[in-house]
Amino acid sequence: MFFPILFALADVQADREIARRLKNREQEALGTLHDRYGRLAFSLILRVVKNSAVAEDLVQETFLRVWNRAQAFDEEKGALGPWVLTVARNRAIDYLRSVNGRMSQNMYELSGNEQQSMFGDLEKDILNSDRARILREAFQKLNENQKTVLEMAYFEGLSQTEMAEKMKQPLGTVKTWVRSGLQALRAELGEALMA
Repeated sequence: MFFPILFALADVQADREIARRLKNREQEALGTLHDRYGRLAFSLILRVVKNSAVAEDLVQETFLRVWNRAQAFDEEKGALGPWVLTVARNRAIDYLRSVNGRMSQNMYELSGNEQQSMFGDLEKDILNSDRARILREAFQKLNENQKTVLEMAYFEGLSQTEMAEKMKQPLGTVKTWVRSGLQALRAELGEALMA
């Protein structure tokens, strides 16, 4: 699995204009932002919470939070798209950590077929992009343990200690998998993006 935040870096200049409009409290800018990142935020949140109704609510909360905190966003420190998706991911993880989220997570299980039919176009668009291909190839070069721990950290928000407990592995081993996986991705992506 690849990390959606990397795909949000596609048009940084257009995002700067949207950020400026958000800071000026132009409501149309929020709609434009939602059009650009709503489906991707939903896909990311759904991957974490595994419940489409909850994901829809969390997407709304994400964009409300972005609207309310737009003044604090500094485009010199980062891009708007990754910031929106980070807010979305954090909302999803906060939900999972809540009592309500834990109870709901046990009640609902979304099948893989439903997820594929809902996001087929989005995933096809993303997978066809050059950046996605580079990231997918870099991620595929990792060993299974590295892939697993990076996905657990990103999509489940687990700490290394929590991963070690869940995988029934020594903490030092999990730390090594995370570190080596990130180093391998950094090296592979650095070479691919510089070429």
